[in-house]
Amino acid sequence: MTQDFTITAFTENHIGLLNRITSIFTRRHLNIESLNTSESQIPGIHRFTIVTNTTEDTVKKVVLQLEKQVEIVKAVYHLDDETVFQEIVLFKVSVEKAAEHNLVERLIRDKNARILSVEQDFMIIEKTGHKVENDELLEFLKPFGLIDYVKSGRVSLIKLDEELKDLQKLLAEGEQPTNTSN
Repeated sequence: MTQDFTITAFTENHIGLLNRITSIFTRRHLNIESLNTSESQIPGIHRFTIVTNTTEDTVKKVVLQLEKQVEIVKAVYHLDDETVFQEIVLFKVSVEKAAEHNLVERLIRDKNARILSVEQDFMIIEKTGHKVENDELLEFLKPFGLIDYVKSGRVSLIKLDEELKDLQKLLAEGEQPTNTSN
């Protein structure tokens, strides 16, 4: 049975690593539903958050392949109920259409969205939440002069911290990673 898995990979920051990570998914004919990279709480270590829809057997194999990459210090996978996650969406909406339908009040009160910027012809609205909530707001805004939108990848933290304790132990035993980016 396929389901969404969130893979977290803690890595050194090296050129070409993203290409090698995505090639692991390509070879297994897996789509990456969401990809986010950022610094982590550990100096010199970055976090890749990857969402894919597959079977548990396949995701286990992917994680093992990821950990074979020299720059990947630790990789783990989790189901949605084992993580806390959010996505952010920015919407560009016609100011004229929004004013016609008293959209601003409805957005703030009913949709937990906020207005980031109001320009002459458009406004920028931010919504942070789960994919389903954000997609519902997208559908809601379409009749109100939706001009454009952009979604982030999933940001996720693991509820259990055992993996992070293991990672910190690995780093304490070995040498600190080097950051080659400038």
